[in-house]
Amino acid sequence: MKLRLISAGAAHDLVASVAPEIGVEIEGSFGAVGAMLEKFDGGEPCDVVILTRKQIDALAGTGQVRAQSVADLGAVPTSIAVLAGAAKPDVSSAPALRAALLAADALYFPDPAKATAGIHFAKVVDALGITARVAPLFRNYANGAASMRAMAEAGGQPIGCTQATEIRATPGVTLVASLPPGLDLTTVYAAAVSARAQHPIEASAFVSALAGRLD
Repeated sequence: MKLRLISAGAAHDLVASVAPEIGVEIEGSFGAVGAMLEKFDGGEPCDVVILTRKQIDALAGTGQVRAQSVADLGAVPTSIAVLAGAAKPDVSSAPALRAALLAADALYFPDPAKATAGIHFAKVVDALGITARVAPLFRNYANGAASMRAMAEAGGQPIGCTQATEIRATPGVTLVASLPPGLDLTTVYAAAVSARAQHPIEASAFVSALAGRLD
């Protein structure tokens, strides 16, 4: 059985690990939630959609996903990363994070227009009052996974920011910590069966298998 997914990048590893457990093949798109929502709204074939809980609830409200199938997968904090083997900076407070970002020679994070973590991190930098100083250091990619892969290949002293699951899934980078209190963001992701699913029974079983396992 092959299921088609449209999914937030933060759930990629979870999907890849659960699919073999229940004997299904997965085909589809993973990426920034804004871009994935555009794909879904554009009619891309889909049995299961995974987005933020807020987005899934909105789709359920308009009948685009089966409301009874909606299930939370888990909550994921937006977090800071450094290269594997590098010293972990103090990011436990706003002043400490500000100092760490100013000391970096590049800042890797996903699309600040369409990715949850990218949108939030751009706001964090602005709240710290350093956007003008660090904007030349921005290295933006379509999603968190792509951002972390690019950072893993970089030299120097870069700092990255994306969802914790995407940091943990990328060889060559290390999770430092979640963003400090007052600047933090934890995103609840959810899955649902698409109203246009070709395999709704199997899709429902897959959503049930995913439920509560994202962290």
